[in-house]
Amino acid sequence: MKLPTLPRFTRAEMLFSAKCLASAVLSLYVASRLGLSRPFWAMMTSYVVASPLAGTVRSKAVYRVLGTIVGCTATLLILPSLANTPELLTLALALWVGGCLYISLLDRSPASYVFMLAGYTAAMIGFPNVEAPQTLFDNATLRVEEIIVGILCATLVHSIVFPKGLAPAVLGLLDGAMKHTRHWIQDLLVTDAPDPKSALASDRSKVAGDITQLRLLSTHIPFDTTNLRWTAGAVSTMQDHIASLMPTVSAVEDRLVALEQAEGALAPDVVAMLARIRDWLDAQDFQRLAPDRARQLADLRAEIHGFAMQRWSEQSNHWSRLLRVALATRLTELVDAWDACVRLRHDIDAGIGGAPVASRRLGNLSHRALHLDHGMAALSSFAAVLAICLCSAFWILTGWPAGSAATMMAAVFCCFFATMDNPVPAIRSFLKYVLCSMPLSVFYVLVLLPNVQDFGMLIAVCAPVCLVLGCYMARPQNMMAAMGILLGGFFGTLAMYDTGAVDLITFVNSMIGQIVGIVTAAVVTALVRSVGVAWAARRIQRANWRELAELAQPGASARQLDAYAVRMLDRIGLLAPRIAQAGGQIDGVAKDQALRDLRVGADLASLQRQNIPMESARVAGLLRDIGQFFERRSAGLSDTELPPALLTHIDQVLDYAATRPESQPQWRAAVTALVGLRRNLFPAAPAALTSTSAAQAASAS
Repeated sequence: MKLPTLPRFTRAEMLFSAKCLASAVLSLYVASRLGLSRPFWAMMTSYVVASPLAGTVRSKAVYRVLGTIVGCTATLLILPSLANTPELLTLALALWVGGCLYISLLDRSPASYVFMLAGYTAAMIGFPNVEAPQTLFDNATLRVEEIIVGILCATLVHSIVFPKGLAPAVLGLLDGAMKHTRHWIQDLLVTDAPDPKSALASDRSKVAGDITQLRLLSTHIPFDTTNLRWTAGAVSTMQDHIASLMPTVSAVEDRLVALEQAEGALAPDVVAMLARIRDWLDAQDFQRLAPDRARQLADLRAEIHGFAMQRWSEQSNHWSRLLRVALATRLTELVDAWDACVRLRHDIDAGIGGAPVASRRLGNLSHRALHLDHGMAALSSFAAVLAICLCSAFWILTGWPAGSAATMMAAVFCCFFATMDNPVPAIRSFLKYVLCSMPLSVFYVLVLLPNVQDFGMLIAVCAPVCLVLGCYMARPQNMMAAMGILLGGFFGTLAMYDTGAVDLITFVNSMIGQIVGIVTAAVVTALVRSVGVAWAARRIQRANWRELAELAQPGASARQLDAYAVRMLDRIGLLAPRIAQAGGQIDGVAKDQALRDLRVGADLASLQRQNIPMESARVAGLLRDIGQFFERRSAGLSDTELPPALLTHIDQVLDYAATRPESQPQWRAAVTALVGLRRNLFPAAPAALTSTSAAQAASAS
């Protein structure tokens, strides 16, 4: 029989757990010395804001203080005026929680914690004080004081005692994104790879994952304890540059496929050009700028331009010449974007070293450019309102003493897991850990805590549990279980001593109230807003199509065009795990389709930016037709097949654009965008340009 082994923790996990315990002890001591009557609230708060990274602790501290103050203020305004009408009071608090949750789900950054906390803080303060509204102000003020004490103590300990900065994690993600992007480009430029499609798909997934993680982590940079905080603007700008590379690299990949199809195989000059760019990439060190970097870039750009125009005067195979122009334009964009990323990476290193970072003032799109789903936010808000109202109705009808606990838990759990497609499994898992904590809590209530005589003995009794669970909190795969046991049951039991309610009957009643609230949140969520990954993926796909329809409208704003690549890349990052969770395939949804939509959006944006004086509004008519198609597709109409007339329209505008003087760069950009639209919307269409147009293009050249 194999004996169970003791858990093994790393040094970093044990250090994190020790710092959590130290901050909890300090907050408990300070709250007690200040004469606050609920010191265990401060102890619990110190664990809520704990994180292995000091910058994350500081940002969570700021957001939690703001959210608590806003929630307390709302409770002080709502409860006194409606204390005599419990039904209206319940509805008002439920609507406040739902409204705050809706706003928080539309702010996909750590700052959303302010709105979420403002919502359920009002429920946690308001409902327990319904029967004694005269104590509301004292309890609300006390909660703010206790939470601020816990936050300050946690921030102090995690910022001073062996602080772990964000720099290694952020720079690791930055370098990882750069390496994966360069590897993706190099795999693309290798013309004799054995399995190019598989390698390119893997590279794309890695880049999308790196950027999504980096965007979430970088929001904590302004709160970091090192010089990294002065580079927040440069990091955000670099994220946007890497994101803009994705449609460009994908377009290069598609143009190479089209050239191979049109000519039977890639021509020697194409292979030589790709090898030249690959050699240039290999020579780039994104952590050290070469002294002649600008000259090398200028020489490479000149070579790409010469490659594009060397066959322009030929009168045969007009489609191949246009593909070369389109390929050259995208290759130029690719090397420019990579050079910008290298310069920004150097600026970030300089900023960490203490030098001024000029790029920190560059405009960036930040979280406002990410995908937002108003419909799912509204459903989540409605589920929270409904769960709160159901628990409150049961509380009012039965007069159950623990009704406030059930209502509070319903509010907290409807809010806490609202970002998931299907929160029910996570809520059930948390409930399981709360139930597992009950024997431990009963043991403390009946055996240990009644024998505690002083502060030192209390810490000695609580330390073993806190130290072990704190180590598990440092592990992402065990954090939910540790939080469920520690916050769901253990600290709740300790908080009962603040009110002098330590008998078994009160404890059991309180635990039943928590369980009822959690179960209600799970049931209502399952009935109202739980969706499958396939449904969520199709919804993201329709959002792509709606935005493509908007991009095709005349007069799209420059900021809207700039934000498109970031938002589409974010949607690809959202689609990838859902497709993987569904077994790699969802009817009507594919990562390749999302990538094609990304290229369509980039081409539409490029075409919109060209101020081309085209006669008879050719481009405007084409954009209108494309916009109408995506409007119908996003609406889910049955007749959403691409009309053949649209292909004819694209060819007509492309013929016209190809006859313009080559010396005007905007015409080359227009040709590139039109070739891209033709390839992305009609990838299987043969080259159908007229010979008359080819002759006119050669003559104009």
